[in-house]
Amino acid sequence: MEYHWGLLLKFQHVFFFFIFFIITFFTENYFLDVPELVWSVLSVIIFNVGIYSLVYFYLVPEFYLSNKYPEFILYALISFLFSSLFRILLEPAVFNMHFNETLSNTKFLYNVYTAQGIVILVASFLGITKDKFLIEQDFKDLGEEKDQLYLDLLKSKMNPHFLLNTLNNIYSKSFQPSENTSESILQLSKLLQYVIYDTSKEKISMAQEFSSIKSLAGLYQLKYNNVLNITFDIQDEETLELIDIPPSVCLTLFENALKHSAIGIEADSYIQISYTIQDQHILFEIRNSVSKKKNLVGNMNDSGLGNEAVMNILEKNYAGRFTFISEPAEENHYQTILKIKL
Repeated sequence: MEYHWGLLLKFQHVFFFFIFFIITFFTENYFLDVPELVWSVLSVIIFNVGIYSLVYFYLVPEFYLSNKYPEFILYALISFLFSSLFRILLEPAVFNMHFNETLSNTKFLYNVYTAQGIVILVASFLGITKDKFLIEQDFKDLGEEKDQLYLDLLKSKMNPHFLLNTLNNIYSKSFQPSENTSESILQLSKLLQYVIYDTSKEKISMAQEFSSIKSLAGLYQLKYNNVLNITFDIQDEETLELIDIPPSVCLTLFENALKHSAIGIEADSYIQISYTIQDQHILFEIRNSVSKKKNLVGNMNDSGLGNEAVMNILEKNYAGRFTFISEPAEENHYQTILKIKL
């Protein structure tokens, strides 16, 4: 998995060793002349890359992040003592260092201890904070996966039983061909095209979304011999092709209305869908009846998962720019209002 923090983490390493190189160059400059100074600085850098890597890639994840704090402190202290002792014994033996009353070996020891302490502390700090960065990225990735799951949920909400029943109805009517049979096939074809192709896109036009809603409504009408009270009030129709939204948002809200309105089952059941542009906002509204045979709250609770999915998609795409209301209007009536700022 590639993390957004990867570049920042690499930059931290490079930046630290750049600063460390400069500090080492100026501190070693007091004790060495060129060209030994150059070789000394390079050897110190290479040696400390190894110490840094040991702490960053092994000690921190193996002990600190496993809550083995005493072991981590012990091994970090051993690394500090070993690296300091190694430099104290090796550098004066390999390089011709100048010690006098002003630049005593005490100052050299102080420089070594300070440098090694900085390397181990910085490696520890960056190793620990790296874990925080990666956890934050994991949460972000999980959030994106969750959003994708919600989107997949919206895409899969088309009731397979309804599609199967529609096919069965078409089959039963095919023995006596009629306009209803061909119209059913056409509407089902449009709906399947939407499900297969359009829902795989990040955004589609409002025209495509309304086309799927009308196809679904058309199939219900054909099933009930065109007696259903489903009405559309579409204003500012010229904007439908110009405005894009995430797929299945409006379709999901319409499916909820179909499910809970008892349309085709109870008399006086209805669904009203309206769309307009109002004060630089998209305004999509659904008003529908609610089954009289069920309690209003209990009847609408089943739509909660669909509404929650819609909310997550809206938060991802229109954070701070939308209003979503799904609530009872009055007895046996329900309203859903979606308002998105352009």
